[in-house]
Amino acid sequence: MTGQPASDAELDEALALVNGHRDACNRHDAHEDPAHRSASAPVQAPPAQTAPPAPAAPPSATAPPSTPAARDTTSWPAARARAERAASGPGTEPVDVPLHRALGMILAAPLTALTDLPSFDTSAMDGWAVGGPGPWTVRTDGILAGHARPDAVSDGEAVRIATGARIPPDATAVLRSEHGRTDDKGRLHALRDVITGQDIRPRGQECRSGDHLLPTGALVTPAVLGLAAAAGYDTLSAFRRPRAEVLVLGDELLTDGLPREGLIRDALGPMLPPWLHALGAEVTAVRRLGDDAEALHDAITSSTADLIVTTGGTASGPVDHVHPTLRRIGAELLVDGVAVRPGHPMLLARVGAGRHLVGLPGNPLAAVSGLLTLAEPLLRTLSGRAAGCGGPSTYTAPLRDGVQGHPHDTRLVPVALRDERAVPLHFNGPAMLRGIAAADGLAVVPPGGARAGRELEVLDLPWAVPEVGTGTGASVALYGGPIDGGQAEDSAGSGAGVGTGSGAGPEVGAGPGDGAVVDGEERFT
Repeated sequence: MTGQPASDAELDEALALVNGHRDACNRHDAHEDPAHRSASAPVQAPPAQTAPPAPAAPPSATAPPSTPAARDTTSWPAARARAERAASGPGTEPVDVPLHRALGMILAAPLTALTDLPSFDTSAMDGWAVGGPGPWTVRTDGILAGHARPDAVSDGEAVRIATGARIPPDATAVLRSEHGRTDDKGRLHALRDVITGQDIRPRGQECRSGDHLLPTGALVTPAVLGLAAAAGYDTLSAFRRPRAEVLVLGDELLTDGLPREGLIRDALGPMLPPWLHALGAEVTAVRRLGDDAEALHDAITSSTADLIVTTGGTASGPVDHVHPTLRRIGAELLVDGVAVRPGHPMLLARVGAGRHLVGLPGNPLAAVSGLLTLAEPLLRTLSGRAAGCGGPSTYTAPLRDGVQGHPHDTRLVPVALRDERAVPLHFNGPAMLRGIAAADGLAVVPPGGARAGRELEVLDLPWAVPEVGTGTGASVALYGGPIDGGQAEDSAGSGAGVGTGSGAGPEVGAGPGDGAVVDGEERFT
């Protein structure tokens, strides 16, 4: 305690613990995470029964049971590990991709040099190729890049040469233009000592034909494209990006204009497709379904995507249809609730052979938490990315300021990096995006919180803007009308709270300045 008056969030938390409301969401998997069981939530005895219970009716295809089974909340580290193991490997066979289409894909075979680099002795500088010691007689011809094999130079002879041109036979060095001068007789003199082999890139200096350049699972970056081209490749063997569909749920969301009459703007519809693309997916559709159980059922059962991402509807309210729909189709729940704040109602399910569904909470920051907790590890496996080869990473940084923790659960808190320290940002409530929009990462705060100076794990944020034709799928409009059978705009949405976000982050270091006083939110739900 700080000695200051308790905030509303702290009072809410205390009341929730006293009343035992967190008992259900803190029953962790006994085999994976017994250390996180709640010791403070009271155990309530079941009510006495005065008559035998009536036999349960079989579930109806049109009216699925509305009361969910008790959840076995999974610890945050265990949930991420389970998501990474949910798929046995890349979800697609390797394909040969032209270099200009391979950016952002994952190598399905090692990159091996097809030639020596450089493939001939090359001048590293503009100047003269010289033979033996000077001074030298300068030939009237010159050697440019791309020209055929030049004539040899003799001792005491020099020839003008351009960067990248082939070194003539018997040349001993390249004298840079700024290191030589010619006299009135046209003879070349060195202004400093000339060392044999200087400014010559010998054949095979970078690699020899057959050398292993990059492993399977490496991310194809712009530099990798350049290396592949230099090494002789026209195409690359790569894993296709996993296909993803976004199902936007909720009747309360608007797709444009200002919030009005109890309706709010959808923040997740604009944010999730580019973020999923940054995590390695190809988003093929964004469907706005509203709070319609049948539309959700049809969307899931008709989808051919490797990953379906739903927004909102993962709790147990009257219009939370995700759990009933998953039970109705016989899906296998792999993660049903995670001991993390915000975002604990998230889920991961296997809905078919090689097909998965990640259910995100409706609040924007809670959805980000679910995306990085469950979708990122799953997409890493589905895309074939090797550990440590591209993609979002984790690192550690000391806290500049202390962070309040949840009594039992992990917290993910937006932070900005300042002088190699993680500065917790305000506006970090589950319905807020202002903090994450200015963040460099999410600090992983253990139960109970962390003092200033403590080293914490930080999740890197994969900010990116999709390339043309590879982000949200060809001809898929995010807004402007129903998509793939979605409902009207005024009733569409994701259950996201008030706020907007684009997934395209600021430059590194953006955020409130040190010492900024802002009215943040410290709720954990």
